Amino acid sequence: MTHWDRWVWVAALAVAGVVWFASRPPAQPAPDEAARRIRLPPGFAIQIFAENLEGAPRMMSVGPDGQLYLTLMYGGQVVRLPDQNRDGRADRVEVVANNLELPHGIEWHQGWLYVATSTTVVRLRPRGRGWVQETVVSDLPGPSGHFTRTLHVGPDGKLYVSVGSETNFGPERDPRRAAILRFNPDGSLPADNPFLQDPDPRRRAVWAEGLKNSVDFTWTPRGELWATHNGTDHLGDDLPPEEVIVAVQPGGFHGWPYCYTPGLGLNLKAERAEVPDPRTQGFDCRKAVPAIFTAPAHSAPLGMTWGSKSHFPPEYRNSLFIAYHGSLGVQNPANYRDCKIERFEIQNGLPLRAEVFATGWREPGQMCRDAWGRPVGLVIGADGAMYVSDARGGRVYRIWYRGR
Repeated sequence: MTHWDRWVWVAALAVAGVVWFASRPPAQPAPDEAARRIRLPPGFAIQIFAENLEGAPRMMSVGPDGQLYLTLMYGGQVVRLPDQNRDGRADRVEVVANNLELPHGIEWHQGWLYVATSTTVVRLRPRGRGWVQETVVSDLPGPSGHFTRTLHVGPDGKLYVSVGSETNFGPERDPRRAAILRFNPDGSLPADNPFLQDPDPRRRAVWAEGLKNSVDFTWTPRGELWATHNGTDHLGDDLPPEEVIVAVQPGGFHGWPYCYTPGLGLNLKAERAEVPDPRTQGFDCRKAVPAIFTAPAHSAPLGMTWGSKSHFPPEYRNSLFIAYHGSLGVQNPANYRDCKIERFEIQNGLPLRAEVFATGWREPGQMCRDAWGRPVGLVIGADGAMYVSDARGGRVYRIWYRGR
């Protein structure tokens, strides 16, 4: 071998090494507290992606840079959690925005990061070494009652914002409460909003009504809008059943506060019509849109995401995942609801059945408010893993499939 041949051989080995390093998957971390506590289906793994996050981590969005953005609701912040070295742990916490009033919903759209606060929708855009901020919607109903505001951009390019009820029971004083609102991305009202000609100017932004507290929502592959829904308290441990998935209808009334969907599980073709809340009278519940899937009362479904962009096995990619917070409305300790993540099997566009995907945040007989953690938001990251926010534990988890 000549001197030149040896140099060619060494260079080839170096190039091969670089290619191997760049293409290798993230390192497999040592088991941490989440791995020891949380139970998952065979082949899945979990680790703490970020911790010691003060201010209640809530909703997340993946940026055009492939990194995770998160709202810290009580901290009034939006933060970025980069993982540049791809070791499955956030490198640091970078503050994107400060001094926001209860920021909750968050989503990237056309170079802007949209954030829903308790009274406004703002959007942020990086400029130079900082961020430009402008207000899109300035007059959402105030932070009394259910104060979280969630937003997403729909397949139609419109901005949807959910606003919870003012009280736990009773008619709303503002028609924009217990509703999902719809705007253009600049905050103006679309010409096809169902109540655009309503005499009350507040109602013109409403897309759908009668949704006490839809903490999250999403669109199906068929373009249907599905929302989680948290029902009323003070009707006992078993009523009303939690309306886990509501197929939101434009201009539709979905029951709150007069009606609820009875029974448990899939409500195929609305076979179970809404029934009256026993504390109300005079409303025809046949006019209300029933939920398509229900669960035991006070389960508190919050965040939801599709598995389609994950690197999970095929049967999981065709699934909807929902995080349950575990409500405080149950009195009998034997009936305490779990804080967990469920997977919904979808067939023919319907949630056929649900199964537990992740559990173990609480001890047996423990209320979720006292648990080690409570899942809130769900999102699939650029790496194909699922990220889970935990408002109680101040953490974000990463769930991935490592194979059996």
